[in-house]
Amino acid sequence: MVLPVMVLGVSTWPLVDGIERLHGPVTVVRRCLDLTELLAAARAGLGRAALVAEGAEELTASLLEQIRLGGAVLLVLEGHDHRRLAGLGAVVVPEHADPGDAARLVEEAVATAAGAPSAVGYAGVEDGGTGTAPPDEAEPAGADPDGTRGTGRVVAVWGPTGAPGRTTVAVNLAAELALLGQDTVLVDADTYGPSVAAALGMLDEAAGLAQACRLADQGRLDGAALRRTAADVAVAGRTVRVLTGLTRQDRWPELRASAVATVLECSVHEFGTTVVDCGFALEADEELAVDTMAPRRHAAALAVLERADVVVAVGAADTIGVPRLVKGLPDVAAAAPGARLVVAVNKLRRSAAGRSPELGIREAWARFGSGPAVELFVPWDPETCDEALLAGAVLAETAPGSAVRAAVRALAGRALADDAPPDGHEDGVVRGTRLGGRIGAWLRR
Repeated sequence: MVLPVMVLGVSTWPLVDGIERLHGPVTVVRRCLDLTELLAAARAGLGRAALVAEGAEELTASLLEQIRLGGAVLLVLEGHDHRRLAGLGAVVVPEHADPGDAARLVEEAVATAAGAPSAVGYAGVEDGGTGTAPPDEAEPAGADPDGTRGTGRVVAVWGPTGAPGRTTVAVNLAAELALLGQDTVLVDADTYGPSVAAALGMLDEAAGLAQACRLADQGRLDGAALRRTAADVAVAGRTVRVLTGLTRQDRWPELRASAVATVLECSVHEFGTTVVDCGFALEADEELAVDTMAPRRHAAALAVLERADVVVAVGAADTIGVPRLVKGLPDVAAAAPGARLVVAVNKLRRSAAGRSPELGIREAWARFGSGPAVELFVPWDPETCDEALLAGAVLAETAPGSAVRAAVRALAGRALADDAPPDGHEDGVVRGTRLGGRIGAWLRR
């Protein structure tokens, strides 16, 4: 089997010349002059491996992903930014490796990428050989030395389109978790309407999540860098760290799925609880485009839900909001297969949900909903919420005794619970309410 290899950088040429003289399966098909040529060759599928020396400092996680999508693995010569690239998943070729060892390392890397078992060790030297030990490589961001996941948890706040109150719930949920003693970070990952900074009255908005994603893309994100990027916000005597959202909506390509996932993984190692306000759209239709390597606007929300331990699904308590929530829950369950789903109905009021709003929604949910039952109802109190928004504060500061704040505090307790509540409904269902009939008409459309 022939293994075509692309190379970049004059430092690779002596090694490459030696590999070619071996006349083995590893053969060089392209000596690239710059990184652009290497990426073009990789995307065209010309090689199974890419060996890089000069130009390695320009490689990021996104560019490595393009190389991998082209079917190639990346190897970097030791001494050429190899520690950073090793943290991103590149294979390091020792500085003094001979051509035979380098060729066997290429074969091992390709076999590993294809899922085949590896029979050789570092630098292709079999047990008992004279291979050197691997250099001290940077650990991947957010990963423990043993490769385990962090002990923190990710709580994603999602809701369908139509302003169901995602940001209000996310901001106050983060505050309540901090008041319960959790080391909490609040992340604004909404690529359509980021508003966490405005809700907290933060005037110096600097797109903290985009900065963290940039560090993750460069392989330079660790716990200390994440804490420097997050802004410390004092709420009700406690501190919540905030990764603010995009300052302009057209910056959404900066929130690539791989970078967002790295930020979340780093966060669960650094903080107790990560609360994420994510966007409403979960479609993956951009993947049907010709350029499958292009960034996707919905990728951030999908990455958050995939990593979430708990998903709080928020819907508005009216004849439009509830059907949207019901229809969106299957997509949420598919996007977050390992998460516990907590359904919260927000803005509960008689004017929109009938004389018995909670019972009416429970009846409609029992008749037309699927999946988990509604666990929490948040009453509609616009004056209280407007007062907090105007002050750039949370409900625990402006209205600590309000019913809205009590509901969000109960939601914080449910988010920290280890087990999901039993299925079924807490209260009896009253048949024939006006809301149930109206929602039924919507769902039958």
